Amino acid sequence: NVLDADKMAGALERHGYVRAGSAVDADVVILNTCSIREKAKEKVFSELGRLKEIKDLRPEVVLGVCGCVAQQEGEAIFARAPYVDFVVGTRATASLPILVDRLRAGDESARHTADTELRNDSIHFPFDQIRREITGLAKAFVTIIEGCNHRCTFCIVPQTRGSEVCRDMDGVLDEVRSLVAKGFREVEFLGQTVNAYRDVHGRTLGDLLVATSLIDGIERIRFTTSHPAQMTDALMDAMAAARPKLCSFLHLPVQSGSSQVLRAMRRGYHREAYLAKIAGLRERMPELSFGTDIIVGFPTETEADFQQTLSLVQEVGFDMVYSFAYSVRPGTAALGLAPDLPDEVKFERLARLNDFQKEIQARRNQRWIGRDVEVLVEGPNRKNAREWTGRTSEARWVHFQGESAPGRVETVRVAQVSAFSLRGEIVVGA
Repeated sequence: NVLDADKMAGALERHGYVRAGSAVDADVVILNTCSIREKAKEKVFSELGRLKEIKDLRPEVVLGVCGCVAQQEGEAIFARAPYVDFVVGTRATASLPILVDRLRAGDESARHTADTELRNDSIHFPFDQIRREITGLAKAFVTIIEGCNHRCTFCIVPQTRGSEVCRDMDGVLDEVRSLVAKGFREVEFLGQTVNAYRDVHGRTLGDLLVATSLIDGIERIRFTTSHPAQMTDALMDAMAAARPKLCSFLHLPVQSGSSQVLRAMRRGYHREAYLAKIAGLRERMPELSFGTDIIVGFPTETEADFQQTLSLVQEVGFDMVYSFAYSVRPGTAALGLAPDLPDEVKFERLARLNDFQKEIQARRNQRWIGRDVEVLVEGPNRKNAREWTGRTSEARWVHFQGESAPGRVETVRVAQVSAFSLRGEIVVGA
């Protein structure tokens, strides 16, 4: 979503617009939205309600909704929020500046336009027109694949993002080189199923990782989000070959530790297959840390299924878990599987999982006390302006004091840990 917003900003700047300091001061206000969960969608309409106050005071302000909620809801947004001027879906980015120009010129025929055609505007967006916030030159996101060909029963992504389409690898490498020239030190390759990447010449994510690792100036490489079904032996070998520039962290969503639930989710693997992938990765890269996504309270999930999820979390030893209570999404196959579980059951299990994982993270982070870690500085700590914050290769957040700047790599000796971050001091002369 960050990169999508940067593309939108770039498209508008090509038409003469500049960023405003706030929505109150803007001539054009755009919400870039997510619909992966019902709560995220409802937040969009809550925010639109607040923006209505601006439209009431200044009717000439152009208000648009873009992204996944735009793609999912389309013209229905106008019925619920008639003061919204236009809707542009996830892969119709080229329409954005044209609609804005027409509306600001007084073209009433453009009002209440909803462009949700699944074109390839976003994937083929010229990378030199992306309006990245170059504040510290720490990390840049690079889209390499858009859409998803999986049909997981809980997921709305194929509806909101369409089928897979990949960029040519040569174009991706050109973008990486341009980022190096601007001073960026880390790239993160993006895709809804990033490890399904294969360009028209048959080159895969593994080929891209190795080629990127040979580019002078790039110090760190990441990619997200991967699907276990596409985590092949060949990709694992390529990941090992791209070390040490490839970071020591992989986000590999499991969703459930129960084979029965995974089958109902239509994930394309079972518990033992997932664990075999983890074992294969650790055999090649013993230092690798793992993150994952887990959905609790799926309609078919029993207490026994949930216990299998807890046991898998224990067995793998994840360093990061994004956990969610199952949310019914319109048009997904899970709607017909079984009655939805009561909210109290879903949220009780979610709380148990979060407490369980917090203990694991706190215990695993203890092993970093007294060790020196390399931190790519991203900026000031939002909770303490006297501290800097950044991430290690393993994606752990580190907070420290001293003289530094965004984009620098500092050696920090860890003195304290919590379940969610490390804290230490710069090693002088490192």
